[in-house]
Amino acid sequence: MITISLCMIVKNEEKVLARCLDSVKDIVDEINIVDTGSTDNTVDIAKQYTGRVYHFAWTGKFKDARNESFSHATKEYILYVDADDVILEKDQVKLKELKRTLDPAVDSVSMYYNAGVDEYGNVTLSYRRNRLVKTSRNFQWKGDCHNYLEVSGNIINSDVAITHKKSGHAVGRNLSIYEEKIKNGDTFTPRDHFYYGNELRENGHYQKAIVSYTKNIETQEGWIEDKVYACINRADCFRFLGKKADELDSLFESMTFAKTPRPEICSRIGYHFQASREFNHAIFWYTLATQLKDDPNRWSFTYPAYSTWYPHLQLCLCYYNMQDFEKSYEHNEKARQYRPDDERILYNKQLLEPMQASAD
Repeated sequence: MITISLCMIVKNEEKVLARCLDSVKDIVDEINIVDTGSTDNTVDIAKQYTGRVYHFAWTGKFKDARNESFSHATKEYILYVDADDVILEKDQVKLKELKRTLDPAVDSVSMYYNAGVDEYGNVTLSYRRNRLVKTSRNFQWKGDCHNYLEVSGNIINSDVAITHKKSGHAVGRNLSIYEEKIKNGDTFTPRDHFYYGNELRENGHYQKAIVSYTKNIETQEGWIEDKVYACINRADCFRFLGKKADELDSLFESMTFAKTPRPEICSRIGYHFQASREFNHAIFWYTLATQLKDDPNRWSFTYPAYSTWYPHLQLCLCYYNMQDFEKSYEHNEKARQYRPDDERILYNKQLLEPMQASAD
């Protein structure tokens, strides 16, 4: 059985740290916590779980703090989580089994990161991360803001998931980091252009986001998956700005990188046609979104809503407008399987059930 060092960075996480550590303390063999300047009870809470609590002056770069936390690991493998992450009971079982059976020749194990969960327990955003890495390989964190762990060697994919339970969002924090890079004259990588575009979009700067996404798309370098979502996210910006033709062009361009349709693309194309009341076209794309199967080994973003309840809810509306109340009801019921108490879905159910009864 391998041994595991948990390595974390924290700052003012008194509300969530115990929840996180309670979910992992019985699995790891060592807990290392690096505090970057807490002014609340975070450090005191950390000391209830481990004597290995360290202080590190914040440099403005997450990679520096994360690399510092890794430097304190003494066990064979390093597991990292954030304070507002948890390992659910079903994944604790999987992780314990992985720990028991892992071949020590493995350099890294990827796990799902369920970065969002709705009020019904549906995962809203998921992607893979190198999560359990061999300490002796001395893998390093890269990137100033949206950092990543540079890993190579024998990498395997697992079905273990780490679940993010969001406690809040530091609006504008990451955006200011990128703007400081621009001010300093730093060179942006294609990855920087993609994530800077995301920060601009999330803060409502749609025109600037379009420029940043386009820089990512037009460079020959960079991860192809970032280009797929640069096209998709740029399309969202065009839609917010009322540029429908540009929106559709960007969505179709995303498929030149993806090679095959994805639910995230198809549902957006469906909405484009639905908004124009071209319901037959909308139905085609929404239906395709529900039929596509996700690749469990894909590392890029996956938004399950776009293949589950969302296209079914929109199909309900499309069929209703076409006076096909039977199919409208059918798709509303499929959406209700995922969101049983959603007010929109319950309203549709109440509206459509009498029509079903009269048709029978």
